[in-house]
Amino acid sequence: MKNLNLRLVLVLAALSVVSCADDVAINENLPEETAIILEQKEPLTPEQINAKINETIEQRVDFEWKNMEAHMIWSAAMHGDNIITVGFGADDNDFNKENSNASAIKDRLLSNIAIDEKVDSQKTSDLLIDEDDKLNIIDVKVENLATIENLLKEDGIRYIEPAGYRYWQYQGTSESGAGCGFDGASLNAADYTTIAPGAKLPWNFAKHNIPAAWNYSTGAGIGIGVIDTGLTPNNSLLNSNFNDGYSSGRYRQRYGLFVDSWWPWSSSTDGPNDQCGHGTSMASAATAPRNNDGMPVGVAYNANLISYRGTKNVLLDGYHEQKGVANSLKALGNRSDVKIISMSIGNIFSIGRIKDAVRYANSRGKLIFAAGGTSTTFTNFVGVIFPASMSETVAVTGVTDASNYKECDICHKGSKIDFTIVMQRNGNGNRTMPVLGYYNGQTDYVGGSSVATATTAGIAALIWSKYPNWTKDQVLNRLKQSADFYPNKNSQYGYGNIDALQAVQ
Repeated sequence: MKNLNLRLVLVLAALSVVSCADDVAINENLPEETAIILEQKEPLTPEQINAKINETIEQRVDFEWKNMEAHMIWSAAMHGDNIITVGFGADDNDFNKENSNASAIKDRLLSNIAIDEKVDSQKTSDLLIDEDDKLNIIDVKVENLATIENLLKEDGIRYIEPAGYRYWQYQGTSESGAGCGFDGASLNAADYTTIAPGAKLPWNFAKHNIPAAWNYSTGAGIGIGVIDTGLTPNNSLLNSNFNDGYSSGRYRQRYGLFVDSWWPWSSSTDGPNDQCGHGTSMASAATAPRNNDGMPVGVAYNANLISYRGTKNVLLDGYHEQKGVANSLKALGNRSDVKIISMSIGNIFSIGRIKDAVRYANSRGKLIFAAGGTSTTFTNFVGVIFPASMSETVAVTGVTDASNYKECDICHKGSKIDFTIVMQRNGNGNRTMPVLGYYNGQTDYVGGSSVATATTAGIAALIWSKYPNWTKDQVLNRLKQSADFYPNKNSQYGYGNIDALQAVQ
């Protein structure tokens, strides 16, 4: 079924419905195929919806819900708690409420939705699930196909998306297969060296001259915001002992903006604690302390850490994960102490709400790093994933320590990659980067474009700490200038591996 052309799927499904209904009348003035599709009232199955998404992406075309027919958007909404997210505005750049006069557009849309949904125009609150406080976005409950058809004809709409539709759930991807896990691993002695005052230096740091760069900068005074699955409460090195040893005079903060609920109207978050393990690994890679506990140190071991639990796992699947990540981006965007945002999470197609939030944070001078993609059985046909695919983010992927550039076993590559980080042994068991584990005294290995992204965020903090008055563009240019392929850009690996020592000098 996944290989069927969507048009054929629609026609076959519609024929099935028409053949069973004696009272269906087809408009003779329309082409027969169009008439049949218009009369189709049964939603597509999740398998049919995913087949179209996969077909589009396999053709190396960006999948956008706004380019789909009303019936497909409506079908996905029916399988996603009837939630439709509408981004509105005078044009595509009219996303920020602070600089917008789009309230009249919103009122008109809500009024027309109420008509199509047969709801009293004075009771639009029955339809309105949420209105974003910073962005021109509303979430509405929709049941009728006609509502979607008419919305697509409206002026002032930037996108319409079935925010509750869970692509990954229908692909059969479990949480444990989405970057989660709490089991640690003992480190091979060849994968670290011991440095003062007794910390473990990950093997790959030398590949980027990070230890030498520490003679010039250790990230002091720079806030790194990590948007991920949260932060462990069970490892003191990322909690009470974060400000310890050589890592002094800094702070760590934890926030939770993810709502773990099936109910769209729910607003109670489940706190800042990492219930997956992935966010803990990323925070460690970027900022783990340098002390005498014999544990792996992070790249910017004197930077401040601001952790946001915005999602349940690394795949942004479902309404509350999308909102959690977008709200985290807005919160970090409004913090003057945060210069850098690291996002080792994503999706194989764009999400309008997160796209708007990335643009919001970017407009406030934040340098945003995003993972280029880590393959699973369902994503190995994808290039650079969202939001790394956006021009407002810096896309990073992982490579091995082979003499020639070679992506890691599970890493994506492509023309939208900006930088690479060596994070996998070439041979020797293909071991990856040592980090802190979820529990006290526990170590672990972590790989993929995720840890490459957090590592690059740490290097950026070293630069910004050395040059605190620079803008994000100046920091980004210094990263480019210190990378292997500069001034050219490789078609698959961007500017390549970064030399942290050159970057901070």
